[in-house]
Amino acid sequence: MGPLSPTRTMRLWGPRSLGVALGVFMTIGFALQLWGGPFQRRLPGLQLRQSLAPSPGSGSAVSSCLPRQRLVFLKTHKSGSSSVLNLLHRYGDQHGLRFALPARYQFGYPRLFQASRVKGYHPQGGGAKPLFHILCHHMRFNLKEVLRVMPSDSFFFSIVRDPAALARSAFSYYKSTSSAFRKAPSLAAFLANPRAFYRPGARGDHYARNLLWFDFGLPFPSEIKTERGNPHAPRDPNLPQLNVLPSGTGPRAHHPLDPKGVFHPAPTVAGGHGQTSSPASLDLRSSSLLQWSLAWLDSVFDLVLVAEYFDESLVLLADALCWGLDDVVGFMHNAQAGGEQGRGAVSNGGLTAEDRQLTARARAWNHLDWALYVHFNHSLWARINQYGQSRLESAVAELRARREALAKHCLQGGEALDPKYITDQRFRPFQFGSGKVLGYVLRSGLSAADQEECERLATPELQYKDKLDAKQFPPTVSLPLKTPRILSPQASDQS
Repeated sequence: MGPLSPTRTMRLWGPRSLGVALGVFMTIGFALQLWGGPFQRRLPGLQLRQSLAPSPGSGSAVSSCLPRQRLVFLKTHKSGSSSVLNLLHRYGDQHGLRFALPARYQFGYPRLFQASRVKGYHPQGGGAKPLFHILCHHMRFNLKEVLRVMPSDSFFFSIVRDPAALARSAFSYYKSTSSAFRKAPSLAAFLANPRAFYRPGARGDHYARNLLWFDFGLPFPSEIKTERGNPHAPRDPNLPQLNVLPSGTGPRAHHPLDPKGVFHPAPTVAGGHGQTSSPASLDLRSSSLLQWSLAWLDSVFDLVLVAEYFDESLVLLADALCWGLDDVVGFMHNAQAGGEQGRGAVSNGGLTAEDRQLTARARAWNHLDWALYVHFNHSLWARINQYGQSRLESAVAELRARREALAKHCLQGGEALDPKYITDQRFRPFQFGSGKVLGYVLRSGLSAADQEECERLATPELQYKDKLDAKQFPPTVSLPLKTPRILSPQASDQS
């Protein structure tokens, strides 16, 4: 695996028991509250991020920086992550970067990620690792195994979505896959009495509750044992309650956390965990685990995007990676007809009383996801304030104008279309669930150069993965590029 940078060494150093770890965290957290905020440290030698535009009145040239090209993207489900995946596919394809690819379309999900599932990965005993630049396809996050594949100074990022919007999308998409969803006549009926349908450990039911928490590879409260003689959780009822610490507005807010010594998610299947029923029912043990988990995620991930502020998130991503704005301009992918397509926050203002009740119930049922969302929404806006509101608004306006211009130039009708209009299988997205997944048809008469760029923008994730696979592992006999034939989301797991 080779030597780790001080940053990743800090990630992997830590106490061997959850009790000690939680005690250390609470002490640090309490001190930080008194001192006014979390400590922040940068990667050794990391240059300041390049701005997309000079700050008004700065009177000086923008600091130069090198584009980041070692990337780990945790592709969460039903959170707009397919659109992010497309920009990573395009960037890596255009710059000749090497992807850590799964044999099919995901890394053994819902099992935890294992390095052995990366195509072409061979452990190098003490030597250099195979050269991979980007790891970005569906997995259940497992830091120890990820670091066997990717350099320790890679840029880690992910995306979250309001659990209420995510629940609506997941219910439609995974109704035939989740036993809980399959038994419920509607999402409203499911959320009115979820325990009548949900059974912990039932096949596919990880899609029905706290899906983001599951994808991040975090343990559930019931997985942290507190039996007599087990040192894995504190028992002191007078331990101080901590507020959720905002994640760092720099690359990371580091804490000496050890995922090996703290987190032990179910090693094989999705189930096996009993989750508490609502935020109000969280006991001290669950609350401590929540605080610890959020701090650990802050120590690992450089940036977490928010689907409801997708364009703002893309501007911050380009800034953090020292990429150009064109590198993050793209089309929405895997959007369902009639869906929200990840745009706009769920607010009570435009909702009916029934919708407001469904939203509240979805957030309560998915209370761990709601905690993640609130935490990373807070951190996103902290970064926005650091970046500058007016500067961000200008960049977002430019990004949207470029996207609209590309859509008019590349796409028939200038927008996503019903799949019945898409006859070219290279651009027809995989159809699964009760909703139709929209796709794109290219305009005729494009120049060769424009045709190539527009194809990259419009290619769905499965077909693009096959294209990259054929490029990295060319067949010994020339064969036409196959059209993906997927029978279940276990093979594709779109988001």
